[in-house]
Amino acid sequence: MLTSRRRNGTRLTPARLSPADVVRVGGAGLRARPLRVFLSALGISIGIAAMLAVVGISASSQEDLNRQLSALGTNLLSVGPGQTLFGDDSHLPSEVEEMIERIEPVHSATSVGSTDARVYRNQHIPSGQSGSIAVQAAKLDLLKDTGAKLASGVWLNEATHRYPATVLGSLAADRLGVVHAGPEQRVWLGGRWFTVVGILEPAPLTPELDTSALVGWPVAQERLDFDGYPTTVYTRAEEEHVTAVQEVLAATANPQNPNEVDVSRPSDALAAKQATDATLNALLLGLGGVALLVGGVGVANTMVISVLERRAEIGLRRSLGATRGQIRLQFLAESLLLSAIGGLGGVALGIGVTAAYATSQGWPSIVPVWATVGGVAATMIIGGIAGFYPAVRAARMSPTEALATS
Repeated sequence: MLTSRRRNGTRLTPARLSPADVVRVGGAGLRARPLRVFLSALGISIGIAAMLAVVGISASSQEDLNRQLSALGTNLLSVGPGQTLFGDDSHLPSEVEEMIERIEPVHSATSVGSTDARVYRNQHIPSGQSGSIAVQAAKLDLLKDTGAKLASGVWLNEATHRYPATVLGSLAADRLGVVHAGPEQRVWLGGRWFTVVGILEPAPLTPELDTSALVGWPVAQERLDFDGYPTTVYTRAEEEHVTAVQEVLAATANPQNPNEVDVSRPSDALAAKQATDATLNALLLGLGGVALLVGGVGVANTMVISVLERRAEIGLRRSLGATRGQIRLQFLAESLLLSAIGGLGGVALGIGVTAAYATSQGWPSIVPVWATVGGVAATMIIGGIAGFYPAVRAARMSPTEALATS
């Protein structure tokens, strides 16, 4: 580099460092202390990885929810009996399905009805150990209207819904120890044997079916003392008219006492469940921010120590004509490079954690581009802030002071 001395009466200006020179000089300082650089970069990496993983896992979960809702539909509404003004349980009219299907945008309606029967693996199980499994009468079009699917066996038909046959929800089958449906599989239901003809897959929109043993409507009335009143009516409506249908369902289902009818949208429950994760995500983002702050402190500490250890180098460079700006730029470049290494490592680690967790949950792996770019940008900002003071301190050293204290 050219010096600032006068030569033949001409004052020479210092040569400027090119970007490549800045990177090369900054990288040389990092290569001289690999272990310290690794530990400092690790702090940055952990913070960025934590924040990116939280955003990525949340985005992956949201995408999985969106796919579920697209497959199951958001046009399912459920109607159930509420309570009277005196706090007693009310009931829906027995002809409620026909009444609801008169609403023009409604495609179909089906229902289930609760019974007082209990189901056990065999007749020797104590009556108190029912496993919280409900026995419900079901209409034949229940699967079609709710979107539930069979994991094993078949659904009730015109023949089996009149005889002792049952279809178990996924959790009910698990609690009863029934792994597959078939003629040899029986459960003790309502004081008699019922054949398990089918087992349902988990039903996200109708989780109450997961813990139910479903029997035919006629057999429930004949053998289980079922009163014939529906306890839940599932309604499918045109997507664009769901809100309008929801507003009139109560009055349609029970015109005399619409205030005694509860109407809900099962897909809203899924969305609400997703929203509850926001608190945990905020907590994890906060922890990631703390880790990032600690990483920035580590970078600042590394650069301050580097300045103290390299006073001789600073003094030599200054004596050879390096300007304060060039010294400042050198140490600032080291800090930015150190943070960039940590940031890129953190992004790679965060993407890896997101992909691994999403795969284990069966979700699509989604990492927003803005989060990736923002993570690297955050590290560069932190690197600039952390390296500013050490760079200024190094630039303020005079050549004689630096060489004298080295």
